[in-house]
Amino acid sequence: MSSSTYESKMAMAKKVATTIASVATAAMLVRKAASDYMPPEFQNHLYFTFRNFVNKFSTQMTMVIYEFDGFRFHENEIYKATQLYLAARISAEVHRLKVAKSPSEKNINVAMEINEEFTDVYNGVEFKWTLTSKQMHKFDLRALELTFHREHRDLAVNEYLPFILNDATMRKQEEKTVKLFTVNSKMVYSGHTTTVWTSVNLDHPSNFSTLAMDADLKEMVKKDLDRFVARREYYRKVGKAWKRGYLLYGPPGTGKSSLIAAMANHLNFDIYDLELTDIKSNSELRSLLVATANRSILVVEDIDCSVVLHDRVAVEAAKKKGNYKLTLSGFLNCMDGLWSSCGDERIIIFTTNRKEKLDPALLRPGRMDVHIHMSYCTPSGFRLLASNYLGISQHERFEEIEDLIRKVDVTPSEVAEQLLKDDDPDIALDDLVEMCQMKFERKMKKTEAKARKEELATKVNEKKVEDVEVTCVPISIA
Repeated sequence: MSSSTYESKMAMAKKVATTIASVATAAMLVRKAASDYMPPEFQNHLYFTFRNFVNKFSTQMTMVIYEFDGFRFHENEIYKATQLYLAARISAEVHRLKVAKSPSEKNINVAMEINEEFTDVYNGVEFKWTLTSKQMHKFDLRALELTFHREHRDLAVNEYLPFILNDATMRKQEEKTVKLFTVNSKMVYSGHTTTVWTSVNLDHPSNFSTLAMDADLKEMVKKDLDRFVARREYYRKVGKAWKRGYLLYGPPGTGKSSLIAAMANHLNFDIYDLELTDIKSNSELRSLLVATANRSILVVEDIDCSVVLHDRVAVEAAKKKGNYKLTLSGFLNCMDGLWSSCGDERIIIFTTNRKEKLDPALLRPGRMDVHIHMSYCTPSGFRLLASNYLGISQHERFEEIEDLIRKVDVTPSEVAEQLLKDDDPDIALDDLVEMCQMKFERKMKKTEAKARKEELATKVNEKKVEDVEVTCVPISIA
């Protein structure tokens, strides 16, 4: 390259640099003068005019997703979903992050800070995200700006944003804490349906791997639950409400509550504990059911002892006195009538100690689809409990205990109570053997007493028959 050509190019470069610097300086002076001497309304007008002029020559499109929607400051679902989505995908190219954690949350939340950018790729198309904030009516209004090529507008609206919403829903479900809801009786008639239920975190550790149930029965329940949650489109196709009913029946202490907790932890569903004896009318029941959320388990314990079993005579008498009771027909209508369609992915669990006491109308499929018998402790259940509580899988007293468990009715809760008494396996198992032997002795005494009673009754009946035969001797008449 000749020296003259080189000098001319250098002169041109200096001229361009000087021009750019002059324009930048002028722009800064204009911006400062505008901010100092022009009213905000005029500044906004100039800004939007300039932006619209530039946009006419741009191939890019920007969508603005505000944190709140409207003057009532309703949360924007797309904004919240995008925050969750981006928090899981932001990479090292983002230099500033916002970190937070509330007392009720398990994990630390990480998000982009204001004016940071992140480029995401979906189906081979680049989407650039920017977090912005500006003052509006004395509030900091945050927004996420999504920038992409104009030709991909339909892809962004019809596929990309719905994908983000679905991804966020799944993440929230995975990260949420299971809650136990109970009825707040003071709010039932207040008209505030969202406050009818009060909640606490369900910290119950029960799960299917530690549940002292028959292995085949546990596997059946797990498969039934997984099949239910995967059949959304099937329920829509056949026109049925997306719900499933379970009946857990058996003696007290056989693990009904533990099974419910294990089901909730397996599905990550909240539990709504409904005490029917506290409900005064069918309309009150409807209000409570409408206020429950999707992906939840409604539990009605001791259904055989509830007021829904009042006969029609008792119900009519209560109506005449002005004391309206919850009726069986009203309860059934809420279970599988129109009211049952006021939500999706619901599970209803009923528990009872006496299945034979239930009205047949409650037991039919569609109301209680799966009947699960919660039996007394079995040898396999005992071994699982011993592994959970004592950390052992074998012991010299196992065979003796298993033999006793086959002979007596002992509940899993009774076995667990004995295993909790001492950390030393020898002492804990000795106590369990002693308890089972006492049960066996009482059972034998009852059996012997019953046999003696039956033997005595048989002798009494035979004596009566003999007396009747004696008194009924035919008399010959001369």
